[in-house]
Amino acid sequence: MAHLGSARRRALAVPVGLALTASLALLPSVSASAAPLDGTAGTATAPKATADGPKLSYVANLNAYATVKAAKKAIERAGGTVVTAYEQIGVVVAHSQNPDFAKQLRAQRGLFVSVGATRTAPMQAVQTTDEGATQRLSEADAAKAAAQAQEGQEPLEPNQWDLRTIKADEAHKINDGSQDVTVGIIDTGVDDTHPDLAPNFSKGQSANCVGGVADTTEGAWRPYPDGSDHGTHVAGTIGAPRNGVGISGVAPGVKIAAIKVSEPGTSLFYTEAVVCGFMFAAEKGIEVTNNSYYVDPWLFNCKTDNDQKALVEAIGRATKYAERKGTLHVASAGNSNQDLAAASLEDTTSPNDTTPVTRTIDPKVCLDLPTQLPGVVTVSATGDKGLRSYYSSYGLGVVDVAAPGGDKWQVPATPDANGRVLSTVPGGYGYKQGTSMAAPHVAGVAALLKSAHPSASPSQLQAMLKAQSTKATCPAQIYDATGALINATTCQAKWGQTGYYGYGVVDALKAVK
Repeated sequence: MAHLGSARRRALAVPVGLALTASLALLPSVSASAAPLDGTAGTATAPKATADGPKLSYVANLNAYATVKAAKKAIERAGGTVVTAYEQIGVVVAHSQNPDFAKQLRAQRGLFVSVGATRTAPMQAVQTTDEGATQRLSEADAAKAAAQAQEGQEPLEPNQWDLRTIKADEAHKINDGSQDVTVGIIDTGVDDTHPDLAPNFSKGQSANCVGGVADTTEGAWRPYPDGSDHGTHVAGTIGAPRNGVGISGVAPGVKIAAIKVSEPGTSLFYTEAVVCGFMFAAEKGIEVTNNSYYVDPWLFNCKTDNDQKALVEAIGRATKYAERKGTLHVASAGNSNQDLAAASLEDTTSPNDTTPVTRTIDPKVCLDLPTQLPGVVTVSATGDKGLRSYYSSYGLGVVDVAAPGGDKWQVPATPDANGRVLSTVPGGYGYKQGTSMAAPHVAGVAALLKSAHPSASPSQLQAMLKAQSTKATCPAQIYDATGALINATTCQAKWGQTGYYGYGVVDALKAVK
């Protein structure tokens, strides 16, 4: 992603669980009485709100017994404007130019558990940027692949080493997946007019969540004209149909939906949009979400910081709500080549919407979102030779499973000899590499599992993904960023898992059997 799983992170994103308190599972709307607006026992006074600061977006997380009505009044008194409120999880999105907005609301403990700004830069029109990460498939390479396609294969399938790695090609002979299952692609938007995506696209389950409110008007879910092809690439890997055109997805029989959450120009993923994405997926009955990104502007969100703590809480509530509604979340581990189980890590990229400041963080306290949230399937990337991709983050007890994400140094014996992942992009096909490309392989296998086991819960699907994975031991060597083979000294193994591959590489054939 630009900061997405494939390109910018280094790519995308996120390991240990944040445990929401039992009280957070209660719906705020069930409270019988509201606390005074300022959270004190006998007065409704509050500091005077000012409006001379930058306009920022905030998430305000209610306590278990506060009402949304009381919270809205408090927000307005503090100089805020309510954008939307999710009563199901007690999260309100608001805008304010009051520099003390969050501080004033945090003081009202009768209403709020946490309040935080979702960004460090003022809200304003953003300028376009060039992505430049995709290698377009040339006509010559397309013709070469089509000439080698065997009976039953899609024209470009000879170049899809990734499908064969997880035995998806064999799985398709048994079951392509069910149209009763939808994978929601929370990303930069999907080009549903692409001929290799249109047959499986679900418009009724698609939206643009940028800003925090779902826009379901026709085409709102598509990439910006000057925007990223990232979401469209992810979509093809998951659900491109077997229709005699281009490629095949891992689950070519399931439906795909687009939930756009990236800002125009920057492709940044802010909390209010991501919360909207998870809530929309839950309410629309989406069975699996793919999350090939991390939530900006913080690569790691520290629960010791008031603002970042609120972001962790808001997104954690949204993912848990969706899980209770039957949605499994799959997320990329990130492209930073970092050990997410280490005692400490150096973060040099946050915040990425203003000026980054180098900081040392504890990944058990500072979480990569959404990948490190409880219940989310965390995915590392591998290449054609089965080795961890040189860029992929990892971590014993953090990574759940691995899948093909591509590695330019692990060159396959395909017509194009390209170690990256081939998939759909607006106007054609292209190659990308990253944990952004690994996660959709897992989301596709999860969709096959859900097709075979319609009543399976998200936790049961996750257990099957792990149990059916092909075990992989720590390798002796891996490729580094320069293409040199180095000793794999950073791989640890315990409890039948490894830090590089988790429980193993997912297996589509076992999923349909």
